[in-house]
Amino acid sequence: MDNLALKIREKISELQDEFERGVEGRRLKFRYTLEQGKVVFEQSVIMRHRLLRIKLLRFLGESKIGAVITSPVIYSLIIPISMLDLFVTVFQHVCFRIYRIPLVKRSDYVVMDRKYLEYLNLIQKVNCIYCEYSNGVIAYVREVAGRTEQFWCPIKHARKVKNMHDRYYDFIEYGDSEDFPRKVHEQREKCRACEMPCDESND
Repeated sequence: MDNLALKIREKISELQDEFERGVEGRRLKFRYTLEQGKVVFEQSVIMRHRLLRIKLLRFLGESKIGAVITSPVIYSLIIPISMLDLFVTVFQHVCFRIYRIPLVKRSDYVVMDRKYLEYLNLIQKVNCIYCEYSNGVIAYVREVAGRTEQFWCPIKHARKVKNMHDRYYDFIEYGDSEDFPRKVHEQREKCRACEMPCDESND
């Protein structure tokens, strides 16, 4: 990895660590804890949240007609997203095991915890569940795809690409043909060792 790529990765890691350090402070502020993966609010907070919940009839009455009309289109995506989730999970469990690539831990990406928010009504909770599932699956698929790309084709692009996965910064430079097989082999070993931001544990 060249110096610039290394600095970028270190900066990203520092910012992520800084964000995570603030999590405990936010838990104290909003008075909740995590118990065996479940979010638990203090009872007084739960009561307050329930008082703030917008009733369903009022919520529906205040909804714009555009939201009602577009909802079937929005929710129709659950079919291809669910299929993508299934196919990618099968893909990694078959192919990653054969090529000795560590499995991506799906539960690290698909996090479903907004259902514990009592100030959301039923429709809002359904909306949140849909969004967190969809975005979680996309993040999960992105990591599976990133490991796949690192293993089979770890070459940077000639053009600027927005928002690439973390592994990309360590890829082989575009047009660098010198000792290419060795460099690909090194990338594969890094992928197998999870040297980039991989999860060491498997599903």
